[in-house]
Amino acid sequence: MTRQIKALTIVILIAYLALFVKLNQVQVFQAAEYNDRPENTRQQVRDFNRPRGNILSADGVILATSHEQKGELQYQREYPHGDLYAHLTGYYSFSLGSTGVERSYNDELTGRTPELRLRRLKGFLSETSSEGEVVLTIQSRLQEAARTALGDNVGAVVVTEPATGSILAMYSNPTFDPNAISDNDQGQAQNVKILLDASPEKPLLSRSFQDRFFPGSTFKVVTAAAGLESNKVTADEPVYPTETSYTPPGTTRAIRNFDGSNCGGALFEILRRSCNAAFARMAAETVGPEPMIAAAESVGFNSKVPLDLPRPAESRYPTDFGAVISRPEETAPIYENSAALAQTGIGQNDVAATPLQMAMIAAAVANEGSVMTPHVMDRIQARDGSVVDTYKPSEWKRFVSAGNAEVLRSAMLGVVNNGTASSIQLPGLEVGGKTGTAQLGTDPPRSHAWMIAFAGKPGQPASIAVAVMVQNVPGNSGSTGGRIAGPITRAVLQAAFG
Repeated sequence: MTRQIKALTIVILIAYLALFVKLNQVQVFQAAEYNDRPENTRQQVRDFNRPRGNILSADGVILATSHEQKGELQYQREYPHGDLYAHLTGYYSFSLGSTGVERSYNDELTGRTPELRLRRLKGFLSETSSEGEVVLTIQSRLQEAARTALGDNVGAVVVTEPATGSILAMYSNPTFDPNAISDNDQGQAQNVKILLDASPEKPLLSRSFQDRFFPGSTFKVVTAAAGLESNKVTADEPVYPTETSYTPPGTTRAIRNFDGSNCGGALFEILRRSCNAAFARMAAETVGPEPMIAAAESVGFNSKVPLDLPRPAESRYPTDFGAVISRPEETAPIYENSAALAQTGIGQNDVAATPLQMAMIAAAVANEGSVMTPHVMDRIQARDGSVVDTYKPSEWKRFVSAGNAEVLRSAMLGVVNNGTASSIQLPGLEVGGKTGTAQLGTDPPRSHAWMIAFAGKPGQPASIAVAVMVQNVPGNSGSTGGRIAGPITRAVLQAAFG
């Protein structure tokens, strides 16, 4: 009898041990896997039946909040400012998931981070709320200024702080109303999503950081950086010939200056005039492929951008220009695709960049060559306002040396003071910039209009960097960038320092 009891005891202990192991496997080690299964909606139902933290601007404006309502789902997400911050906050839908900050900082908004869970445990006998609030770096007045200045134009505006990488404004048009797609009426929300997905204008896609465009002449700042960093270009040498066009090796097709203009000279002059012939010659004959690739990649091209928003697009610069076919004594080696290399020197061919990328280029020039990690989160706080976590700025890449950054900064100041970007001059401010007109075709002529810039008080480091892109505008004159993107940039800068 005793032997049978012992055997039964062992069997029971083994069963309990197996049950204990399985429970831990399911509840701990496989919890995330089960929660992420499409057929498992318990976590979603739980999230929609308790408060979710607010998303706030840097100056305390509520960008996203939750309100109680009657029905199976007790809370619905609301966005008080409609489409103004849509590409930043994203949407939060029971049946369609989430995007933007709602997705990137879901654990903080639902109170599931270790820090917020600890607060809940400490206050389990009280009514302490565990959800966190996400405070962004976005300044409401700059976001509103960006929308007003861009108007009905299709395009994007990005404003950053060079020293920290903080994104102060990021607006893209067309946009959408996240309230409609976050409606707890799932049929209604899905109908809205279907319409938005079907729109040829792609309103759900942020042109600021999720789409790429030819950067045109704004890329000449990168070409100049390649020349400086390779020690093949200085502020004074070489002096490029005065000409209306340049025909690269291996082709009979000339790269022409806009409007048939005649230009040449050293670095400051050709940047001031935005001289296509000189920069194409610089890329193909002075610098060569390796320094051009290195300069592009040192500022973020061909790399995944560590932005704290979902699906940032990777800006691209080509890396294959074929084999060397000749080695002239006085210029860089000639490659099979030297003609393509020349085109990249003026931001054409296969060069493609996001407006965020181009804002980072302007910011790096203003920040002694350092590319800071771009981010929209400033801090996470509890409902009572106490800070749980704060973003710590960090360098992402090194574009150029501090000395070469100063050369580029001075050259870009000249572009504004007496060059193609004179439309963004502002009294009492030191402003540097570069225009861009990226040609899309000639029948009919159309182009992307660009402006990148930095600005600050005289004698102080620039506190603002801006990129403006207006998509697919009629015409491709050399003045298109300054004429179209210039007034938008100026209005944003005025708002920043007003």
